[in-house]
Amino acid sequence: MGTNPYLELKEQLLGVTHLGAIERLLDWDLNVNVPSAGHRARAVMMGYIAGLEHEKFTSDKFREVLTRAGELAERGKLKEDEKSVVAITLADFEKSKKLPVEFVAELAQLCGESNEVWIEARAKSDFKLFEPYLTRIVRAKRQEAEYLGYESSPYDALMDDFEPGLTTEFMSGIFIELRPFLVSLLDRIKGSQVKINKKFISKKYQISKQSEFIRMVVEKIGFDFRRGRMDVSVHPFCESVHPTDVRLTTRFKERDFVNQALLSLIHEAGHGLYEQGLPEESFGTPLGESVSLGIHESQSRLWENQVGKSLQFWFYFYPKLKRIFPRQLRDVSLEQFYQAINIVEPGFIRVDADELTYNLHVAIRFEIEKDLIEGNLEVRELPDIWNRKMKEYFELKVSKDADGVLQDIHWSAGLFGYFPTYTMGNLYSAQLFDAAKRQLPDLGGEIVKGDFTSLREWLRLNIHVYGRRYPPKDLILKATEDKPASVYLIDYLERKYSDIYKL
Repeated sequence: MGTNPYLELKEQLLGVTHLGAIERLLDWDLNVNVPSAGHRARAVMMGYIAGLEHEKFTSDKFREVLTRAGELAERGKLKEDEKSVVAITLADFEKSKKLPVEFVAELAQLCGESNEVWIEARAKSDFKLFEPYLTRIVRAKRQEAEYLGYESSPYDALMDDFEPGLTTEFMSGIFIELRPFLVSLLDRIKGSQVKINKKFISKKYQISKQSEFIRMVVEKIGFDFRRGRMDVSVHPFCESVHPTDVRLTTRFKERDFVNQALLSLIHEAGHGLYEQGLPEESFGTPLGESVSLGIHESQSRLWENQVGKSLQFWFYFYPKLKRIFPRQLRDVSLEQFYQAINIVEPGFIRVDADELTYNLHVAIRFEIEKDLIEGNLEVRELPDIWNRKMKEYFELKVSKDADGVLQDIHWSAGLFGYFPTYTMGNLYSAQLFDAAKRQLPDLGGEIVKGDFTSLREWLRLNIHVYGRRYPPKDLILKATEDKPASVYLIDYLERKYSDIYKL
């Protein structure tokens, strides 16, 4: 009796997954623990592992096992879930096969080396330090798009890596819908008579107590610290090695507690809840993986914004926060605190941006990345074009690179095509939360009591458990009974800020 081709495929996939997990673990360690002098050696190591992973996945042996499993599927010998695994793996294989092993390894090493240079350049606010590395990365990403192929724009090939099926045409249409609304609402808010006091936000908050509070918050919303941990890094992120090993990071500033630590960790915990909610029994197959970065961002943005910045959320947590920081919050009411964390103020930094202006930050990056990859813009021009767009979108003059073109980690990691998923995540989060409220009539009351069980379970059953079984747009349709649309985000922002600013 011969071996089962499907079981062989699962075994091969598990080996590939283990290599990917090792690479992610190395990346987490690079950002959390590795001394500065060790970054270059770590980059070489990460490039080697990335090459091994790609080589194993695109090998003739893997092709042979995948082919035999596909034959079983064609003969109707596999269950529905098994057929999904084979079909998704085949699509992944055909796409990966287009990229030479040497290219994958060299790009991973380049990005590992670039990370160290970006950190130094950002600290010194000197784009010239980073420019040579970014020039090489952009050249490599243009080459990657050519390897992968595309119908309209080479940028489509890169976005597809993060959000399958997303195109520049669709994304441009979303921004055409959003931008006039966002600018109009922003103008109305500027004319509001409501004046929000946020001075207490910049008081000195002891970092050890910040850490104590935010750990309590993310544990309360459901992040399981038996299967995860929290650390500090230059740029907050979530890295998953396995559903039982999910790492969150944040960063601390004594005089910027809310944005730097609190809201950023709630955001990363949203990612972490998704990773911990993926079915362990499917680990190693596409059904044990997140479906897209847009869906991933929907989870983080939903917990950060629709939940973490809501009045109901702070009905429960604000008394606890005041007990930890009685001096800083002595004369601050719940209403004042709620208004302050939702204040609309155009600023330089994307990760600190309010919900209203956030998507304008993403629009700037989308336009720049598209032009870079299409060859309409060169890396040396980035600071000037970035600063012009900040002036156009926000009427802000960028005075240093650290507040402008150097603020994000994504380009040093080669993550071109990632930024649009933030806006897609915002669209999805508003649509998902709207559906959750309709299906969970007492959701607001539960949040007021600090009970997040129903929402967490709803997200698990409607998003997490499916892995990559459905494409993002089909998953949203299944969960909300509507195709992805910007109207939910527009309605949510209109209601929220009209109430806060008495419009």
